[in-house]
Amino acid sequence: MTPDRHLLALSLVALAAGIVCAGLIVLLQPLLQRYALARPNARSSHKVPTPQGAGIAVIAATLLIGLTSSVLTDLRLPVMLLIAVPAIALVGFVDDIRPISVLPRLALQAVAVGAVVFTAPGDLRIVAALPLGIERGLLLIAGLWFVNLVNFMDGLDLMTVVEAVPVTATLVLLGLSGTLPLPVVLIAAALCGALLGFAPFNRPVAKVFLGDVGSLPVGLLLDWCLLHLAWQGHVAAALLLPLYYLVDSTWTLLRRMLRREPFWAAHRSHFYQRATDNGFTVTRVVSEVFVLNLLLAVLAVASVMLDATASDILLLIAGAGAVAIVLRRFAHPRPV
Repeated sequence: MTPDRHLLALSLVALAAGIVCAGLIVLLQPLLQRYALARPNARSSHKVPTPQGAGIAVIAATLLIGLTSSVLTDLRLPVMLLIAVPAIALVGFVDDIRPISVLPRLALQAVAVGAVVFTAPGDLRIVAALPLGIERGLLLIAGLWFVNLVNFMDGLDLMTVVEAVPVTATLVLLGLSGTLPLPVVLIAAALCGALLGFAPFNRPVAKVFLGDVGSLPVGLLLDWCLLHLAWQGHVAAALLLPLYYLVDSTWTLLRRMLRREPFWAAHRSHFYQRATDNGFTVTRVVSEVFVLNLLLAVLAVASVMLDATASDILLLIAGAGAVAIVLRRFAHPRPV
């Protein structure tokens, strides 16, 4: 199949996922309104109870269209991914309805992440000098953190959309050049389309939220896709694409730990949350994050194209500088 036909096929996958997702949200909204209201708390940016759980539609559309497309094109999706994603979504669903305590929640998430990481082919390596078991153990820890940081950052209307859509769209573009395996590209296209289908319902002021049932499996799917990018030798690109999320969440966690605050408790310490407290509108915050993510996507593509250690270092420095500028803006009152 030619690149043009691949692009058309993946565009149709994204379109189908978006339509299915939007249709499911319309059907689910009355039930979510009745049984899954997110009431404002210390972490919330919303002021009135809002239904959550639209992640059910996002993940269902992603897996349904991804699996159907893989069957039609004779591509094989990892069985363990198809098991782990619904499993971690179930953990999120239960947590949305009746919160699970920290340790059992982390343990269940670790099982899902570990199932994906440890069942990947042994020839997929990032640091070949490390024993495989140690490398996979480190990837489990990193994956568990990544899944949770996606959840932590899903605290503002459209935030997950403006983060994940540029990431998944870039992965699709890289896949068209042969950088990624086609099953990864297929899932990235389906997830991108599903999130676009969710976007009209989540734009400010949101009518419905993803909920943990959506943010946790979205994090796992993104982690799986980015892992494959790193396994293809493009570690810098895999770091650049989610760099805003990585820096905001990690810096916030470290700051809370240094202050001896209960970092596991709900809070409003993330930079994007502080921005709204500092006079930035929700639309302004997500717009700036979206533009930043587009820039990070360009840097990630450049990293793959140049494929050199020196350029990777320079591009990571440039990306970190861009993220630092945005975080600094968010941390201070908005200029009048």
